[in-house]
Amino acid sequence: MEENKFVTLTIEKQKNIALIAHDKKKEELIEWCNKHKDILKNHFLCGTGTTARMITDRTNLPVRGYNSGPLGGDQQIGAKIVEGKVNLIIFFSDPLTAQPHDPDVKALLRIAQVYDIPIANNRATADFIITSPYMNSEYERKVLNFSLNIKERAQTL
Repeated sequence: MEENKFVTLTIEKQKNIALIAHDKKKEELIEWCNKHKDILKNHFLCGTGTTARMITDRTNLPVRGYNSGPLGGDQQIGAKIVEGKVNLIIFFSDPLTAQPHDPDVKALLRIAQVYDIPIANNRATADFIITSPYMNSEYERKVLNFSLNIKERAQTL
């Protein structure tokens, strides 16, 4: 049964990238997107409301917008991770300003960890990820076999 404990999931060559930024980091993310526009245009992009709109307006990259972070956008992106529709996150967070939706941000970061999703919280990490050879190829990752986990929990509770 140990061999079924994990399943292999594939991040396809064409990535589904979520772009998120706290208010004081939006300009920095837009600048970063412009710098890496030639790479980003080859992938599917989404983001939280205001950030997605600003990136589209200022870079001409098509970014599907969800709700603003404080209005549930972070949770929407977390749900897309669970559905397998987001497999990379670029999130320029502001560590120096309190965020009213901090629990939502923590939930997003947690679900990204659970599903072994690459996440960049700053420009340096985003630069490393976007220039990685994995950006142009498939990447296989192992995650907990959630179906097996549910079945085992249901039998023991």
